[in-house]
Amino acid sequence: MGIEKIVLLIHVVLAIGVIAFVLLQRGKGAEAGASFGGGASQTVFGSEGSGNFLTRTTGILVTGFFVTSMALAFIAQEKARGLDNINVPAAVEVIEGDVPAAVNTDSSVLPAE
Repeated sequence: MGIEKIVLLIHVVLAIGVIAFVLLQRGKGAEAGASFGGGASQTVFGSEGSGNFLTRTTGILVTGFFVTSMALAFIAQEKARGLDNINVPAAVEVIEGDVPAAVNTDSSVLPAE
């Protein structure tokens, strides 16, 4: 497996993680009791809530997503530079009157003008 595929796989996993952690966070105006029907001290993350954990983890995932985005851009740029070094034959110039033998020059099959 090439380095590009590994970076791309990590990039997709980080993207899914960012989406999941953003959806897990509650909005600024939302109340914990409204969602779970109880006090904040009974939540998984304690009375302080999950804000710090989710915010910090989301920030780490977003940073990783940014780094892998830059790495993929760098890999694509290097691939494009590699394509510049390929020798492609120049187009053949056709001079008037110099028609290849395979071309039918019979005027009876040419469209009328």
